[in-house]
Amino acid sequence: MIKTIKRIFAVAVTALAVAMPASSQISFGPKLGIAVNDLKFNKDVISSDNRAGFTGGLMLEVMLPVANLGVDASVMYVHRTVDVLGEYDQATNSYKVESDEGRDYIEIPINLKWKIGLPVVGNIVTPYLFTGPSFAFLTSKKAITEAYKNKSFDVAWNFGFGVQLVKKLQIGASYGLGINKAVKATVGDSANPVNIEGKNRYWTITAAYLF
Repeated sequence: MIKTIKRIFAVAVTALAVAMPASSQISFGPKLGIAVNDLKFNKDVISSDNRAGFTGGLMLEVMLPVANLGVDASVMYVHRTVDVLGEYDQATNSYKVESDEGRDYIEIPINLKWKIGLPVVGNIVTPYLFTGPSFAFLTSKKAITEAYKNKSFDVAWNFGFGVQLVKKLQIGASYGLGINKAVKATVGDSANPVNIEGKNRYWTITAAYLF
């Protein structure tokens, strides 16, 4: 699976680079950060807290010679902590949430990026905005619980902002809106089952050093 994902990414990046004008600026480098995950459930009987994970990988950036527009694409390993359902709490009429297991992904975010040119300090500090889809492939084999069913493929849309320092270091933050269901569970007794579905919502804060 990982080899297939890498091949798809390599083909997409090659096609992107070929399609760009010869004068485009191409940068490449490592990218590290933290991912704060918050599953949004379709039932009010469950509430989850933010759970911190981590991410790391490689990023390619291709900037057009005009309008400060470009594209970046990454291949990232992501570890997200999962909210696992516990016992039903009669006092609060809700299910307790435990957090003791996680899911590992290979994630490929692809963003349209706009760098905001600033006079005088543009060579030192350059803010930027970006948005685009993210495709995550589940790689961890460990079952969360018998009640949970892992979805092997997640799609999200990211919105983010950041700052580039001395044309090399990029520090950015993005918010991802999960489009498909990330987890699925059935809780309650056999007479009154409750189907629970959750979508990923997450903040990601990263630092990338580009050459």
